[in-house]
Amino acid sequence: MKPITTIRSHTAVLPYENIDTDRIIPARFLTTTERAGLGKHCFEDWRYQADGSDNPEFELNRPEARGCRILVAGRNFACGSSREHAPWALLDYGIDAVLCSEIADIFRNNALKNGLLAVVVSEAEHRYLLDHPGIELNIDIAAGSIELPDGGRFSFELDGFARHCLLNGVDQMGYLLQHAEAIDSYEQRTAQAA
Repeated sequence: MKPITTIRSHTAVLPYENIDTDRIIPARFLTTTERAGLGKHCFEDWRYQADGSDNPEFELNRPEARGCRILVAGRNFACGSSREHAPWALLDYGIDAVLCSEIADIFRNNALKNGLLAVVVSEAEHRYLLDHPGIELNIDIAAGSIELPDGGRFSFELDGFARHCLLNGVDQMGYLLQHAEAIDSYEQRTAQAA
């Protein structure tokens, strides 16, 4: 994972409620454990028409959404089955953060473990973000804040361990490996005491 301290981008908005993980990455693309390449199938059934061409009606295909790294989604985002492929697909597509008033717990945990910032905001903040598609936000992970174009800020909660991992670009295994020397020392002391 790469370290993430801030994310500055315009927002892309998918206002639909209950977008499930099968909508994010359809089950027919779960035959791989490789993360690279899943982005081309992210929202596959919405993004493409029957002939394989881009669906011009899909919000993320519109010119103003191209290159946006912050996704504002409708309530209850990423519900449904647990699949790590969903955050992998979003990351490979180019999304670095998802903002919503309600995000499925399993998805949120999978997202944070894989370097995708999944932030729960208040209902009022969510409504503001949905009503202002395309605004530029600056998300500061260390401060736990989202800066609006007018200088206003939203605060968000983030578990200390998840914050550490995002800021340092490590997953759970990477975190443990950072402490390998201390772990080895403990094991040696424990073996000697037995």
